[in-house]
Amino acid sequence: MRVGILTSGGDCQALNATMRALAKTLYQQRNDVEIIGFLDGYKGLMHENYVNMKPEDFEHILNLGGTILGTSRCPFKKMRVIENGFDKVAAMKKTYQKLKLDCLAVLGGNGSLKTANLLSQEGLNVIGLPKTIDNDTWGTDYTFGFQSAVNIATRYLDEIQTTADSHSRIFVVEIMGHKVGHICLSAGIASGADIILLPEIPYDIEILAQVIQNKTNAGKKSIVIACAEGAISKEEAMLSKKQYKLKVASREGHSVVYEIANKLAHYTQKEIRVSCAGHAQRGGQPCPYDREISTLFGVEGARLIMNKDYGKLVVFTDHHLNAIPLEETAGKLKYVDVQGDVIRNAKLMGISFGDELV
Repeated sequence: MRVGILTSGGDCQALNATMRALAKTLYQQRNDVEIIGFLDGYKGLMHENYVNMKPEDFEHILNLGGTILGTSRCPFKKMRVIENGFDKVAAMKKTYQKLKLDCLAVLGGNGSLKTANLLSQEGLNVIGLPKTIDNDTWGTDYTFGFQSAVNIATRYLDEIQTTADSHSRIFVVEIMGHKVGHICLSAGIASGADIILLPEIPYDIEILAQVIQNKTNAGKKSIVIACAEGAISKEEAMLSKKQYKLKVASREGHSVVYEIANKLAHYTQKEIRVSCAGHAQRGGQPCPYDREISTLFGVEGARLIMNKDYGKLVVFTDHHLNAIPLEETAGKLKYVDVQGDVIRNAKLMGISFGDELV
């Protein structure tokens, strides 16, 4: 049995743990397994850049962050585009066939899983494992890497709180989350943020200013705003997709937190500072929960391969591991449920999302 593995898209903390579990299970259950690791994601599959892996390659990597295979971003929208005569899809199929693979395991997020589904539809045996710190893969309650990112974002917000209190300042802190706000929501609640701004809930700057004033009048020395990088105002939410892209481009690389801070400066005399948790949220060791859950994901992925149950994505729903067709998840995002219990209960205890006074 010849199995290819690749890690694609943004890195996260439990990629190695997942690969380890998949490989160790295959080695344990069969004595005829060969594993080929493609370097730097789909680029490795395109350009025949791979390594023949051995069982010892998967030792001592359970708690190692990043990915031993390397990764890259290969936008799905460009997969069918032939550039300088190079056909990416044909090249990937050629490599798969040349190496006589029985299956390809793809560890990736939404874009990577769309490509995995494309290859599946092209006749290759593919299984997917849901990797993304954003926890936005449709069809699964959890993606490995998410809890580790939340832990880091929470610690960052905790540490901002002490300096904010010392100087009685407002801090607007950027947390990763371009299209969805799961990390910002979880870390914001866990750290006791006063305001949480998400892509799913357009904010009103005047309401933000009033919330800050109300909290200050009630005796709050400092205000911490956890702001997802994709936070959007009510005015921006009414723009077309093209207009909004132009608006984002006009920031010239500056984060939305600077724009929000500049707007708030017109409403308050308090000092305002901005801060960015940044790529540290993707880095470091996976937390214990991610080590455990990614191990279970990897074992389930190996089970799919051994059962020749291809074209599936391993998912975790209702506290159980399962698998769904790749075509069901490809191209879909799992957004924060703005009508759900988490948002409703957060508002009940006074957390503002910038859309209404609490």
